[in-house]
Amino acid sequence: MNDFSNRTYNEIEIGTSLTLSRCLSETEVEALALVSGEVDPFHLDSISPEGHRIDAKAVAAEALLSNMLSRRLPGPGSTILSQSLSFSGNISAGDELTATVTAIDKQPDGHVIVFDCRVCCGDEVLVQGSVRVAAPTQRIAYSNLATPELILRRNDVFSKILLRCQSLPPVKCAVVHPCDRDSLLGPIEAAKRGLIELVLVGPEKKIRAVAEAEGLSLDGYRIVSTEHSVEAAQVAVAMARSGEVEALMKGSLHTDELMGAVVPSATGLRTGRRVSHVFVMDVPAYPRMLLVTDAAINIAPTIRDKADICQNAIDLARVLGIDTPKVAILAAVETVNPDMQATVDAAMLCKMADRGQITGGLLDGPLAFDNAVSEEAARTKKIVSQVAGNADILLVPDLEAGNMVAKQLQYLAGADSAGIVLGTRVPIVLTSRADSERTRLASTAVMALVAHAKREADASQN
Repeated sequence: MNDFSNRTYNEIEIGTSLTLSRCLSETEVEALALVSGEVDPFHLDSISPEGHRIDAKAVAAEALLSNMLSRRLPGPGSTILSQSLSFSGNISAGDELTATVTAIDKQPDGHVIVFDCRVCCGDEVLVQGSVRVAAPTQRIAYSNLATPELILRRNDVFSKILLRCQSLPPVKCAVVHPCDRDSLLGPIEAAKRGLIELVLVGPEKKIRAVAEAEGLSLDGYRIVSTEHSVEAAQVAVAMARSGEVEALMKGSLHTDELMGAVVPSATGLRTGRRVSHVFVMDVPAYPRMLLVTDAAINIAPTIRDKADICQNAIDLARVLGIDTPKVAILAAVETVNPDMQATVDAAMLCKMADRGQITGGLLDGPLAFDNAVSEEAARTKKIVSQVAGNADILLVPDLEAGNMVAKQLQYLAGADSAGIVLGTRVPIVLTSRADSERTRLASTAVMALVAHAKREADASQN
């Protein structure tokens, strides 16, 4: 950390100059575009596929010049009064901008200094003009503190998932007991977007009463009336078993009521796989889609359970477009300790993958959470791994750990999440009352992609 001091009005002479260079990151360019309002940075790929070139030069130049004048020359204690700048050219991520400010006039009244300002990219002059600054009259010493890191929420993960669904026909989905606002509004919105063909299963009077209270039209939607929530779950599961619907969505009933109808071998939707839940997460600080499993169903899974949980998550990741998902098997440490069952299970799962008992993914573990998601942390621990620092899937030791990981990412890291139940004959969405409309829509889109993948697999076998 370097120590600096400002330059007072009396210390600055005509001709005093400062030149600084800075390379613009993609995050900075997108942030500038967002601030300027010149482009929607969440859709840069579709607007400017040739290289994210954004007409945000005005904001970029002003930010660079303001930083120089406020922090270095004159520095702290100064106030920018006015500016007259002209702009030309464009900027893009990776461009190195060189800015120069030179004192060209001093005005004693108000201790005003006029600076000639110029910003160049190579030989191209992007900005030129003048800025009037009220310079400080007292010396201020300060440390050149690092600029805070900026993280943009791009929402790439869910946007891409929703985009993939646009070209697919709707999936016939039964919503179980949609008897409150959120459990009815979300599916209707998904149906309007063409994601699902909606079937409402539950007490018809209650469903219609909610729709009327919320001003929602049920025209064109099939309603299968039942007496109560338990019967709604049983009827919806029976419809899934018969092939009448391709997916289920939890409404305003308790999860145990729905899963109680799903898990019986004789009448439910069990397959040869262990039933498990996967969170699909869009974490602003993480550069890719992140899956967390199992944080909702399996309380204390055995090694056999974990093998199925892992396979379910790998299969989902492949459906979502990850060809070879990297699976980080989490524990508190990255070495095998016989006294820590999670580390032993991790080692066994890796060997099962080596023997072809788990397929389609690349496994490594045990890995602590930091080693799984941070390349720097993995390097510090001298972990040589294709998975460490680049995990697509976090396989947690048990439900308690998984629930904490997922909710910490949601509420501390600002992650959006979608959730889905796998290992059943049809995909199942377990919504929560705390889920936003965006989360519900994303979960429906994930469910739709899984249902389509199953439809294609069934067709290829016939």
